[in-house]
Amino acid sequence: MTEQPPASGPQPEAPAATPAEPAAATTTAATTPPPDKPPLAPMSRTSPVTRAALLAYLFLIIYASWFPFSGWHNQGLSPFIFLETTKLPRWWTMFDAITNVIGYMPLGTLIVYALYPRIKNLWALLIATACGALVSGTMEAVQTFLPTRVSSNLDFYTNAAGCAIGALIGVLTVRRLLDQSELQRLRQAWLAPHASQGLVLLALWPLAQIYPQNFLYGLGQLLPILSDWLSQLLDMEIDMGNLIRPDVELTVEQYWLSETIITACGMVGAGLTLLCLLRKPAPRGLLVAAMIAASVLVKGLSSALLFAPENAFVWVTPGAEGGFLIGAIMLAGLAYAPHVAQRRLAITTLLLGLAIINTTPANPYFVATLQTWVQGKFLNFNGAAQFLSLLWPFFAVWFLWLPSHKLNAAKVS
Repeated sequence: MTEQPPASGPQPEAPAATPAEPAAATTTAATTPPPDKPPLAPMSRTSPVTRAALLAYLFLIIYASWFPFSGWHNQGLSPFIFLETTKLPRWWTMFDAITNVIGYMPLGTLIVYALYPRIKNLWALLIATACGALVSGTMEAVQTFLPTRVSSNLDFYTNAAGCAIGALIGVLTVRRLLDQSELQRLRQAWLAPHASQGLVLLALWPLAQIYPQNFLYGLGQLLPILSDWLSQLLDMEIDMGNLIRPDVELTVEQYWLSETIITACGMVGAGLTLLCLLRKPAPRGLLVAAMIAASVLVKGLSSALLFAPENAFVWVTPGAEGGFLIGAIMLAGLAYAPHVAQRRLAITTLLLGLAIINTTPANPYFVATLQTWVQGKFLNFNGAAQFLSLLWPFFAVWFLWLPSHKLNAAKVS
């Protein structure tokens, strides 16, 4: 047989080699599937939420420690007299000591969270403990200039101990909660990038319901407070509400209508403030419902504690029920409205609620119920709760007017 000469030119590649590579790649992909959730990058800067929460809590401590901010004068005592004796006060209770410890625990935890990740572990614990002792010592020292307050070494020790315990809890939990946690993942998936201040503000809204108000969600009633201040300053009786609406007397139906509008405005204003911070994947209805449910729970518990257990739901009136229903319908209809519209409507409802609550006379039934309120051990706490209930709507309007919402509206979709 004659041998064929080899063909000239480039030779084709073997066909069997071609399908081998995709098969191998397919096998590798099947054995190592991609992760469902991308890993979170470690934090490179402090959390603005924790810093804002720390500032708000510190402000509440100052208010609760120096309330009622009147009668300042030098009593001839050293500001540090509480440190000059080793004896405990003659009159003290275990309730006071436990309250002091618990009251300063969040401060220590928030200090550690605010320092993370720049300062961690032992250094964060030491700094938070020292800051807690400094804050407590300052509160006690200033109280020597208030005749209604008494500085105490027991208060100083228990407050400092509470801050140290809170700092230890913060060191043990900071990485789990702030760094690579499911909460951080949900924060990135559900909330706008610049929602930090709003989160703190909305977390305070249920707590603002603690102090008794004339109407459900009737926060921001400043005119009675301003009237009392002006009356004391000018040594004469001044009623600013009566100056705005002289000799007004409302019928029962008009009180119901006012309460309905106030309740609906307060509920819609808070709900829309939350909605304008949420991204599309967030469960909007569930989050708004959870915030409102928290406010109802806090309102009921505080009413039972401040009045009596049988008065836990004394604030559930026909006007409040109607306003709650209208507010729920409005929030359901506006849940997926544009963020710009939600923000503007939130400002409008909050301002409308402020206008009506400050021009509506106090409900005589509420005034009669308030006479049974025994402040007792919670006197200072009630001062902080009143401060929060008065100023929350104004802080909310200020927050909604911030220019950062323009960035939120561009990134939440």
